[in-house]
Amino acid sequence: MSRSERRYPDERAGPLPEPPVSFADGEGREIEIRPYEDDDFEAVVEMYVDFDSADRAQGIPPATESRVREWFEALLDGLNVVAWHGDRAVGHATLVPGGDDAYELAIFVHQDYQRAGIGSKLIRALLGHGRANGVEKVWLTVERWNRAAVGLYESVGFETYGTESFEIEMSLKL
Repeated sequence: MSRSERRYPDERAGPLPEPPVSFADGEGREIEIRPYEDDDFEAVVEMYVDFDSADRAQGIPPATESRVREWFEALLDGLNVVAWHGDRAVGHATLVPGGDDAYELAIFVHQDYQRAGIGSKLIRALLGHGRANGVEKVWLTVERWNRAAVGLYESVGFETYGTESFEIEMSLKL
């Protein structure tokens, strides 16, 4: 589907909190989500290097440290938020400019921290951060079999607009 065919919901998503956001996750761990800062680079790279290969989707995050560094560096052109447990990066979400006034969303939560409610808070904080920075349209692709991710995206207001092969395309208006 081309960019010109991408459709967005009529209704705006919300409410969406702006980071920083602090909460206890489902395991009782204190988590803080805040906008990415330059000093966060090594901690986020470390999280991705330790990422379980079974949790990689669509080839990301990359599998080697050098490719992780290159890939993550490219994401810094967009808007980024990081979930922290103490001084450990445990989640990262990004909005990458798409060239048509829309941003592509990607979200990753380290396997040791999944299924504890962090992804839900992380995506909402990212979208709140995006709205505060003038982002109006967001889209993503997700593997059709990844029902947990699809449910998460639907819970914050994403709607399906395309279903090609093994991926679902979803969009949201901020």
